[in-house]
Amino acid sequence: MAKPDISSAGKLKPPSETFSPGDWFLGSIPPNLDTNKPPIVFVQGKNGSSTSWYGETEYHGVNDMYTKAYEAGYQTVFVQLHDSAGNGSVSQYANGRLLAQMLSEISNHFGGEKVNIIAHSKGGPDTQAALVHYGAHQYVGRVITLASPHHGSHLADLAYSWYAGWLGSLLGQKDEGTYSLQVGKMAEFRSVTDNHVNSRKNLYFTVAGMNRGPVLSALSMGGQYLSSYGENDGLVNVWSTKIPYATHLFTDPNFDHDNIRVGSAVFSRIEPYLKSTSTTGIPAYHVNYKERVEDDVITTALAQTILGDVLKQNVWVEQSFHVNEAAPGNISIYTASNDVEVELISPSNKKYSPSLKAHSAKNETSFFNGATIQSFYRNNLEIGDWKVRMKTESPKDAYLFTAQFNEKNPITLSMAGKVKQKDAKFLIKNPMNDKKRPISTTFLVHLLDETGKEISGKNSIKAMDTENFTGTLPEVPKSGVYNVTIDVKEKNVDGTERTRTLIRSVYIEK
Repeated sequence: MAKPDISSAGKLKPPSETFSPGDWFLGSIPPNLDTNKPPIVFVQGKNGSSTSWYGETEYHGVNDMYTKAYEAGYQTVFVQLHDSAGNGSVSQYANGRLLAQMLSEISNHFGGEKVNIIAHSKGGPDTQAALVHYGAHQYVGRVITLASPHHGSHLADLAYSWYAGWLGSLLGQKDEGTYSLQVGKMAEFRSVTDNHVNSRKNLYFTVAGMNRGPVLSALSMGGQYLSSYGENDGLVNVWSTKIPYATHLFTDPNFDHDNIRVGSAVFSRIEPYLKSTSTTGIPAYHVNYKERVEDDVITTALAQTILGDVLKQNVWVEQSFHVNEAAPGNISIYTASNDVEVELISPSNKKYSPSLKAHSAKNETSFFNGATIQSFYRNNLEIGDWKVRMKTESPKDAYLFTAQFNEKNPITLSMAGKVKQKDAKFLIKNPMNDKKRPISTTFLVHLLDETGKEISGKNSIKAMDTENFTGTLPEVPKSGVYNVTIDVKEKNVDGTERTRTLIRSVYIEK
């Protein structure tokens, strides 16, 4: 029997590790091994490797998940997906195909016994791809997903938006894995997965967190952006962590996207569901069952201005944005280099320096890998035109600027996640309530394909009444996920102009 390696603060490390994609290896056999308990296979998230389960987490010290499973008498198994090579992340299909092959080998190793899976973050969709689309359901009983973006993340939409293009290219963070987590792409994944005959052959359990991570972290800034879309753990919104036919175990206000995978935090709460591979209790499945995912309209209320462009070396770049009600606001500037001077100037000409600066590393809790994020939080934004000024020392740099406001009457965008071309429509509601009616409201729509190229064509937006507008997306050349950025520009009676930015991805089927 292999002797466990006790390392880092008494936490266990597996006796042998290999890091090539497609490799899998066993944890030590516990002295109290309970042969009635099925083996646990751990599946990590985007940019992760097996060390996600026993090495250092991003913000919360060493993960003792392996230790907790070992102490509870479980045989553990670790897998290396494509991301473990360190060359970026891949789609759930690429990882799913690889994982299916490993699950076949793992089950064979245990004499055909079924295993259970614990998956973190994108490891959830990767696991479903393996089980549903590549036939690995036969090797697995139960799956527990921790903070998995089953319906995508609006941060992936932001990463592929019109304004983030320059920054994304410089950071090299535009990879298959990030691309596949756009809300539109995951709506398409859900429709082909949830309607599949294999989707009910395993028992799924889901877990979510509602803590946005440590205050001075890139995770907390991602969480701030996502707050417009509801409660979140810094990377994934709670609504995205659920599957229609899964049992949602709990949503914990103390868990962020990083510590939701920590053994001492979560293992005792999920362990009762790991003692068996039984899949009884699955809802009756009918072959004609149709989960009409493509009809699901996603409605979001947004009060934000988003901008982005290149930065020229040693030249001040200035952008302005309008605040039309005294309310709290968050302003964040993402840049490719960390030597960018940033200042915020109020309508009465007061200058502010960033309240915090963080670096976004390449790990499971980040979409803007390598970006430097500088943020301002104002408890009461003065009404009028604000300015942000930026200057870089780097010869190649770009910025993404996001400003979010706690406005009483945010603009709402309603659009399905997956549509047929003829139904590629959206609704925008710009509530007036106690606002003064603008002289004019104009819309600027950018529709981008997967390469970031703009699709030309007419975007017709018509006013249905004084508050509601309907739009149609232009004809696209082929089926796929497209990123939509809409600037809603209002010209007011007093001469001021307000721009609010709506960002979403949508899967358009030809």
